[in-house]
Amino acid sequence: MKTWPVQDAKARFSEFLEACLSDGPQMVTKRGAEAAVLVPAAEWRRLHSAAQPSFKELLLSDDARTEFLVPQRGGARRRRIEPMG
Repeated sequence: MKTWPVQDAKARFSEFLEACLSDGPQMVTKRGAEAAVLVPAAEWRRLHSAAQPSFKELLLSDDARTEFLVPQRGGARRRRIEPMG
């Protein structure tokens, strides 16, 4: 993965983007520290969808318990409807 200082990435954006599309992800540094990565859109979609747990994984996880998802009963206030006329 090629590294681009932010100044170069800004000044040569077309080249930066072309390198991303032809060579893959490109790292951007700010003051010498890694700051961001430019990736092709198809790869971003693949990574994004792979990072989300499936519905099955959510149901089977320890965090997916109904006591956290369902509000306590009786806590909601009912709106009073005034008769018309």
